Amino acid sequence: MSVLANTWTWLTTGAHWSGADGVWHRLGEHLFLTVVCLAISCAVALPVAVLLGHVGKGGALAVNISNAGRAVPTFAVLVLLLLSPLGTHGSWPTIIALVLFAIPPLLTNAYVGMREVDRDVVEAARGMGMTGRQLIGRVELPLAFPLILTGVRTAAVQVVATTTLAALPGGGGLGRIITAGFRLTDTAQVVSGALLVAALALLVEGAFVAVERLLDPRRRRTRIADRKTGGRGPAAPEKVLPPVGNPA
Repeated sequence: MSVLANTWTWLTTGAHWSGADGVWHRLGEHLFLTVVCLAISCAVALPVAVLLGHVGKGGALAVNISNAGRAVPTFAVLVLLLLSPLGTHGSWPTIIALVLFAIPPLLTNAYVGMREVDRDVVEAARGMGMTGRQLIGRVELPLAFPLILTGVRTAAVQVVATTTLAALPGGGGLGRIITAGFRLTDTAQVVSGALLVAALALLVEGAFVAVERLLDPRRRRTRIADRKTGGRGPAAPEKVLPPVGNPA
């Protein structure tokens, strides 16, 4: 019980939130590193997955290779990069390790989303004279978008949680609060740092879920239909009575 009380005291002490070592500064570093890693991962994985999903060749091999990378711990990759010549280049070892960690869910979800698009719809669009680029932009990507966004959400949450490793080689982020707590043998600070990372991951998860619901094409069509009908749903068909014959 004393650990919980001490943790609450640590979190509610204003001095722990301000300054270069405060929570707000570390949170900014954490978010910046997360956004950079996620942006690089998306720039690398999504175009490859969309192209492979469109042509339907080589995608399974690429997905299997990327998924095999999940078996390698991110911490092990980070240590190897720190021992390489890249170890002297600031945050790049951490960024590369996190990018490699985020690519598998992005690549897998985007490829599967593209391949699950109804082939009849694609063939109909191709029969209308659409080029390959038009097929991707107007047909396949909109239909695959929900699954692609799910992959981005998964990668974002994973990167947020794993960015704490940046503190081990002396980088920034909320992980510095945890490592400082271990150095000072301050259990309350360690628990506080862990809770802050968990809370941030949950907030990112919730934000992406809200964005998915907002941008889902099916939900958007439903909202537009509800606005047109005043929220009453589609109008019921008018009942037609059979003709009444003339009395004999």
